Amino acid sequence: METVAAALPHALPLGTAVNQRGNLEVGGCDLVELARELGTPAYVVAEDDLRTRARSFHEAIRSRHRDCDVLFATKAFPCTAVCRTFVQEGLGCEVGSAGELHMATRAGFDPARIHFHGNAKTEEELGAAMRAGVGHVVLDSLNELERLERLAVQLGLTQKVLIRVTPGVAGDTHHAISTGQSDSKFGFLPDDARGAIDRLRGARALELVGLHCHIGSQLFELEPFRAAVRTLATLGEFPVYNLGGGLAAAYTAGQHPPRIEEYVAAIVDAAHEFLGGDKRLLLEPGRALVANSTVTVYTVQTVKRNVSTWVGVDGGMSDNLRPMLYGAEYEALIADRPLTRGTERCHLAGKHCESGDVLARDVALPDPKPGDVVVVPATGAYGHSLANNYNGALRPPIVFCREGAARVVVRRENPEDLVIRDAG
Repeated sequence: METVAAALPHALPLGTAVNQRGNLEVGGCDLVELARELGTPAYVVAEDDLRTRARSFHEAIRSRHRDCDVLFATKAFPCTAVCRTFVQEGLGCEVGSAGELHMATRAGFDPARIHFHGNAKTEEELGAAMRAGVGHVVLDSLNELERLERLAVQLGLTQKVLIRVTPGVAGDTHHAISTGQSDSKFGFLPDDARGAIDRLRGARALELVGLHCHIGSQLFELEPFRAAVRTLATLGEFPVYNLGGGLAAAYTAGQHPPRIEEYVAAIVDAAHEFLGGDKRLLLEPGRALVANSTVTVYTVQTVKRNVSTWVGVDGGMSDNLRPMLYGAEYEALIADRPLTRGTERCHLAGKHCESGDVLARDVALPDPKPGDVVVVPATGAYGHSLANNYNGALRPPIVFCREGAARVVVRRENPEDLVIRDAG
C-alpha cells in the first residue's frame, strides 16, 4: 500500500491511503468496496483520526498548564460512538440541549465534566441538567439566572455556574457562526456581566465559579482569542475560565488553520498573561476534533453538460447542509482514481428539489460518469448534526473504520423511520 498524503487533499483523514488497486482507503477500508457493500450516501469515519486529535488537544494544554480540561462540543458530531470514543480518550463535553445531555450520559461522560450551554434553555432542560449533576450550567441571561435559582431551591441543590461573556470580539468568519460580537444572541456584554456577577453574590442556590466566552467558529486568526481573554480579565478574578473553542478546520487546499499546538499555546499564554497561571482552564473544541475525521461517499447518478458540467449524486443538502447555510466550500475526488488529475470543472449537485442544492462548485473531476463513487472530505463536523429528511431522504449511516475493519455505528434510516412518530 502506498501512503499518498502529500498527493491527496489535506482535508482527508489522517492515514488516508491509496491501495494497490488504486482505490482510496480511509481507516484501512476501501471506499469503493465499502460503498458497494453498505450503499451510499454514507459518512465514513477514521476512528484513529478522532483519537489522535483528542490526544493532541490534551497533550498541548497539559504541557502548558496544570489545572485544565478539554471538553468536546457535542453539537459538532452528536453520535454516541463519537462521544464514547472521546470518553475513552479522557475528554469531558459540553451540551446545548436535553437531547445532547441524554446522549452524553448514555455514552459514558462523567456528569461532573458535562457543561450545559444555550441561550434559551427551558425549565425542563435546566431541571434535567441539575438532576443529572452536570458540572457547570453556563448562564446566558438574567432570565435564566432567576429561573435556575428558583429551580435549584425547589430541588434542594446548589448548582455551580459560569457566566457567558460576549466580549465584543468578532473573528473573521461567516456571520452565522460568529458569536463574540456585541450584537449577539449569546451571553452578557461586559457591563451586563458585572451586574450578573453582583446578582450572583447573593444567590441562595447558585455558586458562581467563573466565566465563559466563545467568539465564533471556523477561525483562522489567533489574535481574537487573546482579545477575548483580555476582556474577561476586566471582570474580576475567578477560579475557572472556560475559553470556548473555534479553531478552524481545513476543508480545501487553500485553507491552512493554525495547528492545535499553536492554537492552545496562544490561548494558554494569554490566560497566563491576563488571568494568572493558577486558574482552571477549559477548552471546548468541536469542529477541530471531528471535521477532518470523516468523508461522505456518494454514487454519481447523472452527468449533465449544459453551460456547466453538473455531476448529480444520491445525496445533497439532506446530509450536508453547510454549503447552503454558509456557502461552505468543499473538495471532491473519485474513489477509484483519486490521484488522477481532473481536467473538467464540475458542480457536484445534490438530488433535492432546490437549485441551491450544490455540495461543491468548480471541482476538477476526472471524466465523471454514472456509477462513480465520489468522496467529499471533511464532513465530520455538522454533516450528521444538520442532516434532515428533506424530500423524504433517508439519513445516511455512520461507519467507523479502523485498521481495515468497518462497523456501522448508526444505521441508515429506512422508510418506516419517516412515519414512526405519526400519531394518527
